[in-house]
Amino acid sequence: MESSDAEGVLAEQLLRVTRRLQRIQSRQLEPIGITPAQFRLLRIVAHCDGPPRMADLAQRLDVVPRAVTSLVDGLEASGRVRRAPDPDSRRVVRIEITEEGLATLRSLRDARRAAAEEILTPLTADQREVLGGLLSALVDGMPQRRC
Repeated sequence: MESSDAEGVLAEQLLRVTRRLQRIQSRQLEPIGITPAQFRLLRIVAHCDGPPRMADLAQRLDVVPRAVTSLVDGLEASGRVRRAPDPDSRRVVRIEITEEGLATLRSLRDARRAAAEEILTPLTADQREVLGGLLSALVDGMPQRRC
């Protein structure tokens, strides 16, 4: 098999595993009442050095600002985030995570672990360790994006 064929097969395998993980995770997020996109936004807000602006979130999520507004609306309605005025500019709104949002993230970590466990079930402990090393090499090679 040529190198480009092997890379094509590898790319397809990665996409299939990613889609499967997303389906499992979506199924586990549903009872918590949060969408995968809201989960991603909540994680970003929690990991920023300070409350991000809506524009920061749109950039990090690689979406248009209107999409962030809808996500924040849903999270705010459920009490997981709140809008706060920027102390330096009245026109800027910052997004803060609430205690409810932090509690949601803790429960979502368990859902993510369960989804990963379901995917990894066919692998032995040694295979999981090798996969972990390979995934770390891929993640470590990606540029870090901060708010």
